[in-house]
Amino acid sequence: MPSRRCWSRGPCDVPRLSTAAITCARAPAQILSLGSGSDSLYFRLKAAGLLARAAVWEVDFPDVSRLKAKRIEETPELCALTGPFKIGDSASTLCFESSDYRILGADLRELQRLGEALDSAGLDSTSPTLLLAEAVLTYLEPPSAAALIAWAAQRFPDALFVIYEQMKPSDAFGQIMLQHFRRLHSPLHGLELFPDVEAQRQRFLQAGWTACSALDLNEFYRCLLPAEERQRVETLEPFDEFEEWHLKCSHYFILAASRGDILSETPVFLPSEASFQIDPASPSGFLSARVVTSDHQHSSLKRYGHSSVLLSPGIIFSAGGFGEQEGRHCRVSRFHLLSRSCDSEWKGCQLSTLGTEGQWDGRLYHTMTRLSDTQVLVLGGRLSPVSPAAGALQLDLYKSEDNCPEGQNVRVTKAALQEDSMLSCWRHSTTEVYYQNQRYLFVYGGRSVAEPVLSDCRFLHVETMAWVRIPVQGTSPEGRHSHSACSWQGGALIAGGLGASEEPLSSVLFLRPMSSGFLWESIDIQPSITPSLSTGLSSDRQ
Repeated sequence: MPSRRCWSRGPCDVPRLSTAAITCARAPAQILSLGSGSDSLYFRLKAAGLLARAAVWEVDFPDVSRLKAKRIEETPELCALTGPFKIGDSASTLCFESSDYRILGADLRELQRLGEALDSAGLDSTSPTLLLAEAVLTYLEPPSAAALIAWAAQRFPDALFVIYEQMKPSDAFGQIMLQHFRRLHSPLHGLELFPDVEAQRQRFLQAGWTACSALDLNEFYRCLLPAEERQRVETLEPFDEFEEWHLKCSHYFILAASRGDILSETPVFLPSEASFQIDPASPSGFLSARVVTSDHQHSSLKRYGHSSVLLSPGIIFSAGGFGEQEGRHCRVSRFHLLSRSCDSEWKGCQLSTLGTEGQWDGRLYHTMTRLSDTQVLVLGGRLSPVSPAAGALQLDLYKSEDNCPEGQNVRVTKAALQEDSMLSCWRHSTTEVYYQNQRYLFVYGGRSVAEPVLSDCRFLHVETMAWVRIPVQGTSPEGRHSHSACSWQGGALIAGGLGASEEPLSSVLFLRPMSSGFLWESIDIQPSITPSLSTGLSSDRQ
C-alpha cells in the first residue's frame, strides 16, 4: 500500500518510509502498551512534546489494531502528529509504523509470536522500557496472565511494568462487579487468587520482578495526585456521591513492578503518611451484632442518604434518602418505622403522609433530631449538589399501642425556626448539648453550594426554636463533612468524616461544656480509629 503523509490541511502522497530510517530514528526509551485498544496515550504525549526521546509500541488483537490504524489514517489531525507513516498489509503483524509509533496485531497469550513481532518492529529489549497494561491481565486466564508477567520480567532487564485492574471480589460490591463483567461476556479472571494489593505484589515478585508496590485508587488519588489536579477534577461538575466513589476506588488498584538497578532502587509510590495499621495486640472492645430477620416491609429501607432517629427504646424512625420504592429507584417519599416487640423481634412498617398539607420534599443527607416520642425535627439536606433543601421540617407521628398499625400517618410541616435560611448545608451533624441547663442542638460542619467543606458551629435553642450565639473557645478543628457525632457529658463528640482534601479523617473531637460556653478539645484514641466517613458513635443518652 502506498505510504501517505497527512497534514492538518489534508493528505498528500510521499515516498515510502524505509524501516531502516525508522530504526535509526528510534529513541532510546520505549513504551510498550499491552492490550492498548483505542487508547490515545501516544497522541496525548506527542501533542504535549513528551516523546522527544521515546517511542511507543502498542499491541492488541489484529482486528482491533487494524481498525485503529485505519482510523488514524483517515484522521488528518492524528496523521499530523505521527508524521510519515505506513500501513501494514492484512497479513502483517505490524499494522501501523512511524518514526516513534507502532501498532501491532498479536495475541498476548501467544508469547513466542509476540516476541518475534516486537523484534521485527524494532523493539530493543535492552533499552529502558515502560510496560503498560490497563485492565488487561484480568481478562486473561490466570495461567496466561502469569506467563505474560514472567515473560516480561525475563525479556526486559531494565523495565517498569504498570498495571491498573480490579480487586476485592468477595464483598457485595465485588460480587456485583463480577456479575457486571460476566453480563458483558468479559469475565474477570484471577481475582479470587489475587484479591488485594499484597497478593498482587507477591504475584509480580515471585514472577521475577525485583521490586513492586501497589495502591488502591483512594490512596493513589489522595497521596500521589498533585493538589491542583485534584482541585481541577473536583470542580469539573457538582459531585456529592463520596461513599460510592470511595467504594468503587477501593476495588481498583495501580501496581508498579520494576527490574534493573536504577528503576528498582527508585520508589514509584512513596509510603503514604495516611496509611493506617492497627496493632493486633492492642486492647479492643467488641459489640455483638446479628442480622435482623427481614420481611417484605424491610424492603423500604433499601436506601442511602437518609437519616434515622431513636424515638424511644426499641423504636427507630427513618426518612428521606434515595433507594427502592414501588419497584423504582428514586427519592424515597415514604417513612419507615422499625420497632422491637416484647420478645425482642423486630418489625418494620411503612408510614404514609397525613393529608395534603405537606409532603416530604425529597431531601438527602439531612439530620433528624427527636423532640418527643412523636415529634422529629429535620435540619438541612439537599435536593441536588447545587440545590440545598428549603427550610427545616417538623414530622409529627401518630401511632397506636402496637406502634405500627395499618394506616399510620406522618404530618409534614415547616418548622418555625428563626432565620432558618442561614442553614443551607448538608452532610452535617446535629447533636443535643446543654448550656446553662438549657437544651440546644449543635449543628456542625457539612457542605454547601459555595463551600466543599464547612467548619461552622451553630446552636439552636430547642424551646424557642431560635438560633443563638454561644462562645466556643479553643483551636477550631479542621472543617469536615460526612462525619458522625453524638451527645456526651452535656457536650458533643465528633469523629471521622472527610476533610477539605476529601481525605478520610481519624480525629475525635470533644465540644466540652464550660460555664461560659464550650471548649474544643482533641481526644487521643489508642489505637486511632480507622479514617472513614460517618464513623459510628453511640450517645450516652438512655
